[in-house]
Amino acid sequence: MGRVLWVGLGGFIGTVLRFAAVTWVHRMKAGWSFPLETLLVNVTGCLVIGFLASWGESRGVLTESARVFLFIGVLGGFTTFSAFGHETFHLMRGAQWLEAVASVTLQLVLGIGAVGLGSALGQRA
Repeated sequence: MGRVLWVGLGGFIGTVLRFAAVTWVHRMKAGWSFPLETLLVNVTGCLVIGFLASWGESRGVLTESARVFLFIGVLGGFTTFSAFGHETFHLMRGAQWLEAVASVTLQLVLGIGAVGLGSALGQRA
């Protein structure tokens, strides 16, 4: 149960941080229609998870509980794209090129397709 609470607390923190970042960027972009908020949140999440994973590995400073709190909780609440980027990076680092390309392709095609399907279903409901 302790891990669930750490994930929940981290998710709360990440979600609040995402809300604050998206709100701030939305105000700054002055009506520009490009989804800059999402891009910046996703890229920031990828940068943070890449840094923390590497730093934690090289120094051995992140406990399993800390990794659950930060990676699944905080960054999962901030952006799930960071997990996608981290997983794809590890596939590429391990020379698992087919898996990396398949993951990227499937995530994008199926994700965008699911948004389209959900939209179509929502319009019919």
